[in-house]
Amino acid sequence: MMLEDVKREILDRENILGEYATKTREAIRLKSIEEDIRPAFFHDTDRIIHSNSYSRYNDKTQVFSYSENDNVSRRMVHVQLVSKVARTIGKCLNLNEDLLEAIALGHDIGHAPLGHTGEKILDEISRRDLNIPFMHNLQSVRTFMCLTNNGEGSNLTIQVLDGIMCHNGEVLNNIYSPVKKTKKEFLEEYNKALKDNNVSLSIRPMTLEGCVVRISDVIAYIGRDIEDAIGLGVIKRSDIPEEITDVLGNNNKDIINTIILDIVENSKDKPYIKMSDKIYDALDKLKEFNYSNIYNKANNEFGKEYYSNAFESLFEKYLSDLNTNNKESSIYKVYLNNMDNSYIENTKKERIVIDYIAGMTDNFFISEYNNCIKC
Repeated sequence: MMLEDVKREILDRENILGEYATKTREAIRLKSIEEDIRPAFFHDTDRIIHSNSYSRYNDKTQVFSYSENDNVSRRMVHVQLVSKVARTIGKCLNLNEDLLEAIALGHDIGHAPLGHTGEKILDEISRRDLNIPFMHNLQSVRTFMCLTNNGEGSNLTIQVLDGIMCHNGEVLNNIYSPVKKTKKEFLEEYNKALKDNNVSLSIRPMTLEGCVVRISDVIAYIGRDIEDAIGLGVIKRSDIPEEITDVLGNNNKDIINTIILDIVENSKDKPYIKMSDKIYDALDKLKEFNYSNIYNKANNEFGKEYYSNAFESLFEKYLSDLNTNNKESSIYKVYLNNMDNSYIENTKKERIVIDYIAGMTDNFFISEYNNCIKC
């Protein structure tokens, strides 16, 4: 009885959350369970951070995959920064910080090795062999629905899965407003997005917390990537146009602080997340600057060609290993031998290979490719 009282007390604390915050009582899981003492979204964070996929964040680079530098950002740092930014905004707006943290920490779990270069190459392979796009936000949802726990999935709430699906930090908006969804509607939207890249780019989160994580993703990477680029000599701080730095600042700390304060000021007690026109315009220009001066240089043609050969070689090797039932292959030893039979029996071989490669760390991918060359 005492534990039930504690559980009730924890849930009662949510009575102080804002009008537009998502409450634990609204949580919906794909499969109903009897929740323990932990609130559902808090529980989801535990399920995320205890997954093997989360551990692999440590060795997945953010942008500069070709640089041998211990100081460049890894995805483990990035998702923690997104979580911190999102919870800072959420605390000021009186939103559900448990939900914010779960979405933030899980949002990039489906990212391929070698950053967005790897994602683009896997997308080309997936379109060619499966006739569907590969996008890391959808792969993140797929990972938690179908791949974790040896193929059984993590049974996260749809609010968390939806926030992960809709996090797309590459698309910047001035205002983010949620749209309510049922479990059925979420699954329908997910299945449509799997087949159509445009759907994935246009979908909106079902919660205000999902909207916060979406903009927090941009806030977390935009300035941090600049600091990495300066540290590697890709750009100089003076390269950033004054029309941007005069508004946002010229370092990561000032950029984060300026945008967060602006969002809080324009979103307090509102059913949406909004930036002022002045901040939005400056952030949009900074994003363009990053793409022109950082991301396009980081993903240079030499690197893309080299790694394209690596992805193609490993894809063909693993597919051949599946077709010949080569049990000595790492796709069996590292991956399939630990997976539920239903996943193996009900999943196309090409999809299995893409799932396996997408889950690799940078170093494991390169090691596997080097072994492949020696074969």
